[in-house]
Amino acid sequence: MKLWNKEDILNKKVEEFTVGDDRNCDIFLAKYDVTASIAHAKMLSKTKIISKNESQLLIKELKSIKNKILKNEFKIEEQFEDIHSKLEFILTEKLGEVGKKIHTGRSRNDQVLVATQLYLKDEILIIKELIKDLFDTLMMLANKNKNKLLPGYTHLQVAMPSSFGIWFSAYAESLIDDILYLNTAYKINNQNPLGSAAGYGSSFNIDRNFTTKELGFETLKYNVVSAQMSRGRVEKSVAIAIGSVAETLSKFCSDICFYMTTELNFISFPNDLMTGSSIMPHKKNPDLFELIRAKCNTIKSLSNEFNVISTNMTSGYHRDMQIYKSKIIDAIQTIKNCIEIFSSSIKKIKIKNDILNNNNYKYIFSVDNLNSLMIEKGLSFRDAYNEISKSIKKKSYKSKKRVKQTLVGGIDNLCLEQIKNKMNQNF
Repeated sequence: MKLWNKEDILNKKVEEFTVGDDRNCDIFLAKYDVTASIAHAKMLSKTKIISKNESQLLIKELKSIKNKILKNEFKIEEQFEDIHSKLEFILTEKLGEVGKKIHTGRSRNDQVLVATQLYLKDEILIIKELIKDLFDTLMMLANKNKNKLLPGYTHLQVAMPSSFGIWFSAYAESLIDDILYLNTAYKINNQNPLGSAAGYGSSFNIDRNFTTKELGFETLKYNVVSAQMSRGRVEKSVAIAIGSVAETLSKFCSDICFYMTTELNFISFPNDLMTGSSIMPHKKNPDLFELIRAKCNTIKSLSNEFNVISTNMTSGYHRDMQIYKSKIIDAIQTIKNCIEIFSSSIKKIKIKNDILNNNNYKYIFSVDNLNSLMIEKGLSFRDAYNEISKSIKKKSYKSKKRVKQTLVGGIDNLCLEQIKNKMNQNF
């Protein structure tokens, strides 16, 4: 069944090509399409476009369909283009002419938009919860390991002392920035497009404020052309947000792979999280973290893909926009999976003690020693710098570890508490 009609029979290959992956994608959107249809049926009755009895019949059947969707008993067979055509078919089959009235005052265009935005809103909230769980884990690890020193690196060269407390809480605080991106994406998706129809409104006296309140949107997209132009932009807002999350996870995974090298051996994980080599029996490979990194890096590219797809696209609907659907759904499922597997794995991290005792880090306190000279001898920074530099070149340098432990490589309880408060304020 199709929601459009033309006399010529569509070429089978063309039909398959144009439908694409819509049926599979629409399983994710099905319950939202039904939810929007229930709100639409209520509005049609309120505005007396259909009778109260007709509305009740439609709503009863729609609720029955939604129940099947929630029980995973709903399918979109090949004879249907998408969820919208399947939904109208069921209503018409069950209710006859009344079933056909569900399409009154709307188009498949605003149906797709409202279902997509309802789906994206829910998924954003789920992703935020996953991020909060990871944040809490990282803050726990930061507090537990705040006094365990870790060498800092710049340009992949030994730099200054840091700590595992700083390392864990740094990524925890980065997650707060990711939350801010998600909050923005949520706000962009929190504008009701229903009633914009094909992008030019409806001649029926519909009540868009009613459906806005009924569907839980903060506001509506007032201009109907603007509503249609938001197709692709709402998906891109989420792509940018989860791309930020992906950036955090990707960098974290790179750190883990670096710190796990035989040469550094700062951290390790239980054997059940590591894979081996088909030829080298001694290998313990961080495949898990490498795959998370790779998957996250593909997500980071998604917003650019959306930019390219929409290049030079005029206002009004274009079928190019169909491509957004599968890409954003796949990316959302991937980022959720990555956060979950990373969050469960990082809890099992094992940290090596006394890392800075290694001779590789004999100069790591040089800046601290420089500051000590300034205090003890009253030297300027540049003179102290030159004195330390000469001692290193002459191999007469002797390290004096930490003037004050909290200032070098450490993180205090106040800082950890401030990071927690920051998350609570923005979550």
